Amino acid sequence: MNRIQKVFEEKETDSKLMSLFLTAGFPDLDATVDLILGFEKNGADIIELGMPFSDPLADGPTIQYSSDTAIKNGVTMNHIFDMVQKVRTQSDIPIVLMGYINPVLHYGIEKFCQKANEVGVDGLIIPDIPIEEGSIIENDAREYELSMIYLVAPNTTDERMKQADEKSEGFVYCVSVTGVTGAREGEEVSKSVNRFIERVRQNINHNPVMIGFGIKTHEDANDIALNADGFIVGSALIDNIKSNYPGDDWKKNIFSFVHSLKYGD
Repeated sequence: MNRIQKVFEEKETDSKLMSLFLTAGFPDLDATVDLILGFEKNGADIIELGMPFSDPLADGPTIQYSSDTAIKNGVTMNHIFDMVQKVRTQSDIPIVLMGYINPVLHYGIEKFCQKANEVGVDGLIIPDIPIEEGSIIENDAREYELSMIYLVAPNTTDERMKQADEKSEGFVYCVSVTGVTGAREGEEVSKSVNRFIERVRQNINHNPVMIGFGIKTHEDANDIALNADGFIVGSALIDNIKSNYPGDDWKKNIFSFVHSLKYGD
């Protein structure tokens, strides 16, 4: 049982797991490890560590900004692996690398998967690999014990949901609304989710379900993840970092925001 499976296995029946997305190297190269450890102390159950790319086609302005900042900060894939390795000296929180296939291809797929396994990565989310083309990385991921996590959205057919469920390990990432990443108004998300989650539950039976895109408050999380196993927050967290950094007590303010997302206080 890997770390991702373990965190779902140990989840209390009525609780919701919280996964947080952070772009590696944002807001600066030295902050990532401290932020991950602080997120865990304030309620994060899973970390999705973003691999910055110059053309983040599935992301809205907020994560585009964080990726651009991280690239300007000089972050590389080896920096990201070093960050994970440093986290592993202090924490067993599940870490999923999330990003686009181009940097992985550039690094070398087998070399990437091997190194990810060595430093303690648990899974991969590659949004621009469709299910039909997953074989480009699935075999190496499986060999090096990395869980492949696929995404489904409101416009995903029932058949493709079933395929994503069969191909995924750890959980299925449910995109609550059609479109790019970004915090949205709760009503916009909830209308979409209510219809979407019914189909998700009919078609996804092998994996836990995590739902993201648009969550920015504890209330959003409770509403949107009502029939899911947990929720994912990315853009709202990046926005919070952007608005606080580099002010006094900026990390303290971020950790307070994370705590409020999970616990509502």
